[in-house]
Amino acid sequence: MSSIPHPIVLTLHRLQIALSRDFLGGPKVLRLSWVINAQKGGTALFVLGMMFLFNAWTPTMWTYLALHGTYGVCWLLKHATFPDTRWDVRVTFGGAFMAFALTLGLYWIAPVLIATGWTLPASPVLLTACIALHTFGLALMFGSDAQKYFTLRTQPGLITDGFFARIRHPNYLGEMMIYGSYALLAGHWLPWTILAWVWLGVFLPNILMKEASLARYAEWADYKRRSGLLWPR
Repeated sequence: MSSIPHPIVLTLHRLQIALSRDFLGGPKVLRLSWVINAQKGGTALFVLGMMFLFNAWTPTMWTYLALHGTYGVCWLLKHATFPDTRWDVRVTFGGAFMAFALTLGLYWIAPVLIATGWTLPASPVLLTACIALHTFGLALMFGSDAQKYFTLRTQPGLITDGFFARIRHPNYLGEMMIYGSYALLAGHWLPWTILAWVWLGVFLPNILMKEASLARYAEWADYKRRSGLLWPR
């Protein structure tokens, strides 16, 4: 039996569903994956547009384009080869708008700040740190998602080896590292505020809901004892 999540976690989870899937009601003709893929896949074009619009051809902006733009392309490749079925849910037009306005679209604020000169140029050391953090995060997120997808196709159950041996949610940690590199590159407080909202208001409830669901497995207690939530134990 899965454990019962804390009432606050349940409330936040239900609020997510109400806003991103059912907002304003009406027919559900869109898939949430279409909204996500459009934002992530369109990031490179958006960043290039900012560069042209504000004549922002700086090393910081080029690096941002390379990092966030590449991530968007990798996301589309991931969706084509090992998609996450969670995003195939049908949503209303209002839900699609709220998913973009409250989460996805906020990720584009960082390149806008860089392009419009609200941030200082990144030093070579900072550029190096952002590239390294992004690379490790990309490997962790996509590697663990691939392991989960292909393992569960042949062996349903609790995954406790590979990327999941010491971290119970390596895919979330990887995504946090990826978007953390964008905020670090921007060097402004606003992207970090946005990430705090996403990590605490979206990621954390989802993680805790997943933990409650995984608790139905007999080996869960031992696995939880020897692994960390988002950091290796």
